[in-house]
Amino acid sequence: MLTRQAIHSGEYLDHFESLPNLWTADRIETSLKETLKSRPKGIGGVWIFAYGSLMWNPMVNFERRQVATLHGWHRSFCLHMEIGRASPDMPGRMLALESGGHTHGVALKLCPATMGEELRLIWIREMVLGSYTPTWAPVTLDDGTEVHAIAFVADTSREQYAADSRVATVAPLVASASGKFGSNAEYLFKLRDALKECNVRDTYVEALAGEVLRIPAGRV
Repeated sequence: MLTRQAIHSGEYLDHFESLPNLWTADRIETSLKETLKSRPKGIGGVWIFAYGSLMWNPMVNFERRQVATLHGWHRSFCLHMEIGRASPDMPGRMLALESGGHTHGVALKLCPATMGEELRLIWIREMVLGSYTPTWAPVTLDDGTEVHAIAFVADTSREQYAADSRVATVAPLVASASGKFGSNAEYLFKLRDALKECNVRDTYVEALAGEVLRIPAGRV
């Protein structure tokens, strides 16, 4: 499981160094600064919308965690992956958000005193390949409160983006891929379990998990 130490030590970034177009530390930092600069006026606190591994392994310190619904975006295994939970010989798919619909997940409110450090950890974790566009988006907390949160949505202009994210297309890839960080199927099943713990549903994730389980290589 990814840890703060792996990011602080540089081990996490080192894992990706063989890939082309790797984002540098300066470029990651610039992305963070630009995102904070575009923060909507009048909002209180900084929230991160967790919809994948940030749900079960947030890794960062936060002062509040609530089940929430992100508006205008839906989950999609639309990022081609050859590292992490995959390899060049067994490519897989990583999760992102695409435009349209809504997503149930978890909103994490960062502590003001440590916000800068926590955001940098998140940016290194999510933006090492530049596959996402950090986006301020409306979120409804499960108590009805409306906030804006940073959501990492798919950058459709990047080479990692794969437009076909249908269950039938993605399932065989997820079922077979594995790498240094574990199997692609394990990621999917952790996501399914995290959603269950929050008492929310994602029919796409459920359908994909069901299909992967029907493929022998996908059993973990």
